[in-house]
Amino acid sequence: MSQPDDRGAPPLLPNPAPQSPPPTGGNRYVLPIVFLFIAGLFIFGGWIISAFNQFTSGMTAPARTEFTEVTLRSGDPENRIAVIDVTGIITSIGPADMVGTIKKQLELASADKRVKAVILRIDSPGGEVMASDEIARAIRKFEADNDNGPVIASMGGMAASGGYYVAAPCRFVFANELTITGSIGVIMQSINLHGLLDKVGVKPVTFKSGSNKDMLSSLNPPEATTPEQKEIMQRFIDDTYDAFVKVVEEGRDKKKGNRSTEKDARALTEDWQDYADGRILTGKEAYQHGLVDQLGNFDDAVKFTEAFVGIDLGKARLIKYEAPLNFGGLLRFLGKTEKAPTGTTVQVDLGVDLPRLRPGVPYYLSGHLYAD
Repeated sequence: MSQPDDRGAPPLLPNPAPQSPPPTGGNRYVLPIVFLFIAGLFIFGGWIISAFNQFTSGMTAPARTEFTEVTLRSGDPENRIAVIDVTGIITSIGPADMVGTIKKQLELASADKRVKAVILRIDSPGGEVMASDEIARAIRKFEADNDNGPVIASMGGMAASGGYYVAAPCRFVFANELTITGSIGVIMQSINLHGLLDKVGVKPVTFKSGSNKDMLSSLNPPEATTPEQKEIMQRFIDDTYDAFVKVVEEGRDKKKGNRSTEKDARALTEDWQDYADGRILTGKEAYQHGLVDQLGNFDDAVKFTEAFVGIDLGKARLIKYEAPLNFGGLLRFLGKTEKAPTGTTVQVDLGVDLPRLRPGVPYYLSGHLYAD
């Protein structure tokens, strides 16, 4: 029997080794995605740093003028009362320029004929002489325009010294019975560092054009102040105080505007200046001496203003003009320095937060802040 012939059959090949399946569509994009994510973090981080630098670099810029109208209480849009706040130390220094801000707010109120009156809401211990006077002048200018409504002052917890200075030119002044006000006077200080410098061996050298050029220098020994220099400074303080008295007398004059026909307007008492010696007064005491017209809170001032300008009770729309948030202004509000000083500094903890007064600058500032 013949054997089968398998010469025409194909040769047997070994089975191929198993191979990994080709990569799926998702896995091939993992590395690019991770790379893009990391690159995005760097780009986003750089953008954040750049934006922060631009933001903080504007902290020393003057107050911005882009104001937004905010409704505090809804009401008739054609009968508006603008509320302007005077809060904290009155100053024109720093990014949050209080003087420039209030002037701009008064300009906006004057340009809007739907605004029938302005309420100046004050909670301030006072501040710089020039800053207080600039605000008072702006109020008088606003009042002098017959097309504008009256400015009514509403004093909150405190309206002392410069805080009262800016209230005095207003048509009417409201105060709570417990408002801290008065403190009519001027203060100027200069911290003497001569003894401290002498202990650490620092000897200042001064070149000056006249004998009185450095009379407020903190580097001179206290005994170096001559009688003539003391007289010069006291005369300056007295002139500044006289300006304060004049603002009060002119502002509280019952003949101003239509105060003479308004039963709620009060005139200064004959002895009012006996209490203008720097002492603080309660709102009730200020009322008794004619420094304020009525006792009441902010709501009472709003009701009075509505009646005064002929708006139905509760129908006026209360508005205010807000500037964009300024980081430097926030630091100022919190009492922090806006720019860290360079070099070596000496800090003394007195156990109490006090306003930072600039040496040689006169202030209408309540002295009770420095009481023990």
